Amino acid sequence: EAAELRDEIARLLEILEDPTRLDQVLIDELGEVAKLHGTPRRTVLLAASGAPTAAAAPLEVPDEPCHILLSSSGLVARTDTADPLPAEGRSAHDVIVSSCVTTAHGEFGVVTNHARIIRCQAIELPTVPLTATAPSLTGGSPAAELWPLEKGERPLAVVTFDPDSPGLALGTRAGVVKRVKPEFLVRDSWEVMRLDDGDALVGAVELPSEDVNLAFISSDAQLLHFPASLVRPQGRTGGGVAGIKLAPGASVVWFGAVDPGTDDVVTVGGSSGSLPGTEAGVVKVTPLSEYPTKGRATGGVRCHRFLKGTDTLIAAGIGARPVVAAAASGSPVTLPEPDPRRDGSGTPAAQPIAGIAGRAGSHIAASQE
Repeated sequence: EAAELRDEIARLLEILEDPTRLDQVLIDELGEVAKLHGTPRRTVLLAASGAPTAAAAPLEVPDEPCHILLSSSGLVARTDTADPLPAEGRSAHDVIVSSCVTTAHGEFGVVTNHARIIRCQAIELPTVPLTATAPSLTGGSPAAELWPLEKGERPLAVVTFDPDSPGLALGTRAGVVKRVKPEFLVRDSWEVMRLDDGDALVGAVELPSEDVNLAFISSDAQLLHFPASLVRPQGRTGGGVAGIKLAPGASVVWFGAVDPGTDDVVTVGGSSGSLPGTEAGVVKVTPLSEYPTKGRATGGVRCHRFLKGTDTLIAAGIGARPVVAAAASGSPVTLPEPDPRRDGSGTPAAQPIAGIAGRAGSHIAASQE
């Protein structure tokens, strides 16, 4: 028996060492399996022609005009039409701090507080349908998920790449103002202003025309507005010119383009010792027409009287009536009725205010520092 096993092992080793014999054994055994367990073929193999079997599908989104909207809570979306935006009603994430018009397959720019403009595609944004009430960006996307923002960088405004646009107006924390007609570079992003160390943009707006005013509001409650024509446009690497004369220790909390005939001023007084975003403060609404126009690089006019326990503006904004406000969560905050006293002290706010703007973004880019 041992001899028989040795002979069988030797025979099998010869098969394993000879690839040709091994292949034949496998073929024979697979043939036996097919005879015993095979079933009729249920597929047909066809010779490939080499031609592609798929064709490009037509784009489902028509290239129609649309609004690009940026909310005070940092959400971005586009509308499905460029019809006028409704101004009635209140809902979450409805404080639109900036808007522009492009097409569904068009491009637009986002200006950030780092004085950078980012090239963006409208088709990448979620769509919010227009209804009978003011648009809500609850279904929008957070800006940080759409674009590669740096640490501490946030969007201030959305702008067009229209070569016939009057250009952008920019204002910084240190009170510098600049007008620029940005070059449209073949890049994903580029600089629109040279900032000094420690400075940052607090507001940016695409000018609707030359016939508007530019306005600053400082932390010590000084408001200055002057014609945009007093600022000569510079190239994108220019550092701007003096906009508002600041007192020692003061900084700009809001900058934008304004219309004294239709706009209201919102100021929120609070304590400089409170943690940002935790104090509701006292809020006041006053028509911008109550504040006289002054020259560029002057000190402005007092726009809020500080009572005991308040020593700074914790939020401010100017917008077309009706001005609206929201908390950091995007929930609406009710504002008081307009007070004609330009240096009134205000009334207690219901909750901390994080965003202020005119309805439908109008021509305003609101900010809070």
